[in-house]
Amino acid sequence: MKMSKKGIGIFAAAAAAAIVCMPIVMVALGSLKSGNELADSLRPVLSDGSTDVFIRWKLLVLYPTLRHYIRLLVWTPDFFTVFWNSVKMNVPILAGQLSAAVPAAWAFAAYTWKRKHAVFTLYVVLMLLPFQVTMLPSYLVVQRLHLLDTHAAVILPAVFSTFPVFMVYRSFTAIPKELLEAARVEGAGETAVFLKIGVPLGSPGILSAAVLGFLDCWNMIEQPLAFLKEKALWPLSLYLPNVQAGQAGISLAACVITLIPAALVFLLGQDYLEQGITAAGIKT
Repeated sequence: MKMSKKGIGIFAAAAAAAIVCMPIVMVALGSLKSGNELADSLRPVLSDGSTDVFIRWKLLVLYPTLRHYIRLLVWTPDFFTVFWNSVKMNVPILAGQLSAAVPAAWAFAAYTWKRKHAVFTLYVVLMLLPFQVTMLPSYLVVQRLHLLDTHAAVILPAVFSTFPVFMVYRSFTAIPKELLEAARVEGAGETAVFLKIGVPLGSPGILSAAVLGFLDCWNMIEQPLAFLKEKALWPLSLYLPNVQAGQAGISLAACVITLIPAALVFLLGQDYLEQGITAAGIKT
């Protein structure tokens, strides 16, 4: 029996989803394995002079245990330090990004002013530049401000990211101009138009920018590595690669706990993220 095009599409999507989710499943199940099981699976990389080339990883957990989570959450205080470091950096970054990006995007979308297209093009160019290009100028700026080796050194450059401006701008441009003009004719001021019409109708773009901003900041590595020398200030993204090889179980448990906030934010904001990305793809 021939498979329909819809069936082929569903099968292909399911296969792709299985491939993408498999590493997460392996990490989650691996965090429940006993020390002996992990040692047996990871022997090729943990022992010297082994003739084995590949890791013998088994999905089936023979002796499930929560010992690694207990050791991480009870006997590893460094984990709580880096976890709260991530929280302390992410909250100000997101608040600052939205505070700067939403009014800027509204100015681009709702008003006509001289050099607007040139300035917006500059925003897009800055959005496309990788961190490696802007690292040195950012380093010099935070050094001149005496912010090196502080969380502010990571927060300040991230607050003025241009990507949220682009996301929110596309959402604002979907608002009919006639609606804004009608509100002005009725006597609404510019602040009222922005707060009562622009922000509610542009909320998909705002929330999608917040979701993407959180995922980006939660996983950033290069910025804290460049600006933070003191390990006590490091976020989770720098803590995980420094877990020693003999602590594989703790490392896997830390990976699972690190994944939980990002997964929750994504699931809660999935609908808004899809709407925002759709609005960003509409040609205006």
